[in-house]
Amino acid sequence: MKDLLDTDYPAYFGTYINYVQHDDCIVAMEENLNDFVTFIENISVEKYNYKYQENKWTIKDIVRHIIDAERIFAYRALRFARFDRTPIPGFEENDYAANVNTATIDMADLLQEFILVRKSTIKLFESFTEEMLAAKGIASGKEISVLALGFIVSGHAIHHQNVVRERYL
Repeated sequence: MKDLLDTDYPAYFGTYINYVQHDDCIVAMEENLNDFVTFIENISVEKYNYKYQENKWTIKDIVRHIIDAERIFAYRALRFARFDRTPIPGFEENDYAANVNTATIDMADLLQEFILVRKSTIKLFESFTEEMLAAKGIASGKEISVLALGFIVSGHAIHHQNVVRERYL
């Protein structure tokens, strides 16, 4: 499947796509689901609200961000897979983070939400035909394919898992 991926995606998403080691975006999503949940569950509870620097996100904020972004990526994929050519505006991740209080949310609840969102994303991508996966649309002013969005879902989570490992633990 990854061999069908062309370069019709914004260059900044290349980093996320390159994190994905699997050729099949659905297999990557499934494995990333288990890996990410296990990774977060093995972090000390005391670290969940830790910020390594002022004005940075907590680990809970990062998990919330991954959930929010995945919903947006899946929505974009759905629109483009249904051949809706209406351009989709971008989103401001910091506005999303500023408007939810993750300190009051239990990590177990965040992880349960992550699991449900990811399973829903997997089901969505399982429903796509090859033609749908190849479909493209405009998001944030840039052309991107449904297939690229499928790889971005896992790569984005992997990216943030690496950030947590490097800066929070």
